[in-house]
Amino acid sequence: MTQTWIWQHPGWPGLTWDEARLAPSLSAARLAQGKVLGAARLLDTGLTREAMAVILAEDGLTTSAIEGETLDPASVRSSVARRLGLQTAGLPKPPRAVDGLIEVLLDATRNHSQPLTAERLSAWQAALFPTGYSGLNAIRIGMLRGDEPMQVISGGIGRERLHFLAPPRAELAAQLEHFLLWFNSASGNVDGLVRAGLAHLWFVTLHPYEDGNGRLARALTDMALSQDEGMTMRLFSLSAQILRERDAYYRMLEQTQRGGLDVTEWLAWFLAQVAAAATAAEQTVTHTMGKARFWLRHQTTHLNERQRKALNRLLDAGPDGFEGGINTRKYVSLTKASRATAYRELADMVDKGCLQADSKGGRSSGYEIVW
Repeated sequence: MTQTWIWQHPGWPGLTWDEARLAPSLSAARLAQGKVLGAARLLDTGLTREAMAVILAEDGLTTSAIEGETLDPASVRSSVARRLGLQTAGLPKPPRAVDGLIEVLLDATRNHSQPLTAERLSAWQAALFPTGYSGLNAIRIGMLRGDEPMQVISGGIGRERLHFLAPPRAELAAQLEHFLLWFNSASGNVDGLVRAGLAHLWFVTLHPYEDGNGRLARALTDMALSQDEGMTMRLFSLSAQILRERDAYYRMLEQTQRGGLDVTEWLAWFLAQVAAAATAAEQTVTHTMGKARFWLRHQTTHLNERQRKALNRLLDAGPDGFEGGINTRKYVSLTKASRATAYRELADMVDKGCLQADSKGGRSSGYEIVW
């Protein structure tokens, strides 16, 4: 048999890597990971849950976006809030598929100490497709893929390009069992971040289901990262970072799938994404702390419900997230107040030190949070 794919090598799945070459990447990832975990220790329980909600919602949105699926952000936030015991007022009831995705992500992290089994994986996959359809196509849910070759092809008729071919169905059950035995026994035997990268690659290579394999691979990668950290929550979103590097992600996967059993290059790339994801999450934790400090300063400030809603919207957006600040027109749109009321309540928040004129100035300038 021609050895086109990594799983066709006689030594598969005996993946190898050069520890010396990985050392700088691993050190950088550990440093970034340590910083975000250290910052998170400054948060109390309520703020930790709030930071987790932001990361979990981002994870749900981005792991789907990697596959080209756009979810409604409000529905994702609603599902996350319901499961974390946060306020859901004004948020829509999420669709079953969104609830299923959030349940999978939470199970992977909250219950990371429980064994990963074929039954658990199949339950995750079924939760992603509660209707039994992926788009307009009926798919097998809660069970391994059928006998048809599992391949990824791009290009029009006559110009097709094969990017990936998974192991045949006849070998799949045995190969998946081998993977699960390794996953459930490798913790502590391999560096936790390296193990997460290996698990991601190995599972994607098997592609055991008709659909949802990418989302499942990222969920079990989060599980491996949670096991490494010994935490039941994620404080940085690897999926968000992969989405930012989506083209490189698929390119690295294809390159590795077509290579030999030495996966040093893949692991170095993976560790760089862990470092970048953790570094980005520091900003989320810092932002959460900033929001908490704001309300601590204004715990005795008299504000009505409309004013609090507008302030929370600005706080959630962050220092640079609400372009142009908030002005009378935006306040009317957000709170449904009259224009005169909006003008009066904005001026009141300026007088009370909650808002200040934004730094841009000009006739169309608005107000921004006094961080």
